[in-house]
Amino acid sequence: MPPLRIGFDARYASDHFPGIGRYITALLPALSELCAPHRLFILVNAGQALPPLSDAVTEYVAVQSGPFALGQQLEIPLLARRLRLDLLHSPYIVKPYLLPCPSVVTIYDVLPLRYPHTLSPRGRRFYRWSLRLAAQSARKLITISTVSRDDLAFHLRIPRDQIAVTPLAAAPGFAPQPVDEITEVRMRYALPRHYVLYVGSNKPHKNIDRLVRAWERVLPDLPAAFADAVLVIAGKFDRRYPLPMAIAADRGVSDRVTVLANVAEADLPALYSGALLFVFPSSYEGFGLPPLEAMACGVPVVCAYAGSLPEVVDEAALTVDPHSMHEIAEGILRVLRSRDLRELLRQRGLRRAALFSWQVTAQATLAVYEQAVANAR
Repeated sequence: MPPLRIGFDARYASDHFPGIGRYITALLPALSELCAPHRLFILVNAGQALPPLSDAVTEYVAVQSGPFALGQQLEIPLLARRLRLDLLHSPYIVKPYLLPCPSVVTIYDVLPLRYPHTLSPRGRRFYRWSLRLAAQSARKLITISTVSRDDLAFHLRIPRDQIAVTPLAAAPGFAPQPVDEITEVRMRYALPRHYVLYVGSNKPHKNIDRLVRAWERVLPDLPAAFADAVLVIAGKFDRRYPLPMAIAADRGVSDRVTVLANVAEADLPALYSGALLFVFPSSYEGFGLPPLEAMACGVPVVCAYAGSLPEVVDEAALTVDPHSMHEIAEGILRVLRSRDLRELLRQRGLRRAALFSWQVTAQATLAVYEQAVANAR
């Protein structure tokens, strides 16, 4: 195949799209390293900050329209024609739909279809409309797990072979951290020596309420060595849903739950590394990156047997029923009571996390580009 001129719409790398932003900023450096002999055109809005990319194969292109602006439906197709793009990759379903070249779209999950109450009626209509337009206008779909692929094939009624699976990976910085780094972060966030960690949002499917209630059951039975342990809940929280501290106060465990909002990305590896264990009871995930990040940092993981999580963790984590507070509590206690189990999960987790890399994801993504263009021709 001759060299391709590939457009990548990076305008979604913003605070409004934290998860998609992490996907973009992790994938682009790996893509730029592997892209030759192809040429990569990065579409950005003014003022966007992206990681360093290979100058040999990449070029930044300024776009006036924001990712939700109606004007992009005219500006991006004209830009694609001027740049003579062979393909445009949109990492979100709200995208330009009428293009002069084939397009690829990344769809991470169908959470709004599985949990429709997380959106207003208007939001649900907009999501369904955008999802179908994105799927119909794209030559190929990319998703991040086989569970998401199967969900998309079912809801969109399209063949599975039209959907490529390119798993995510922990960023290179997620690795076991030195003791002094852990201590510095722990002191800065006023954390005790012993803590159990959760990282994520407070959206309903994340199961924060059940996690706190399970922690309430754990407290009387904590091993003596960890009798002072606290539950740390870190993430970005949506005020439309019960906030972690309000849940802890309602259960009477405020003194044994610490909430950290908006932890800096640079602090996460040390925060993970200092934890006794990482617990993630989410009832649905398109992929589930936090457990993989925790495993990459050498932390034993307890997570839900739900969604794509078993696919991600395999046998490297202790899995529990996300709908059972008893199972969540027993899973936490089982790990805390056994040094041998903690070490086993730590070793398995490190090996499992090493199987995922953004270089592998980038290579698979490039293969999707080449296949989409070949099919169009």
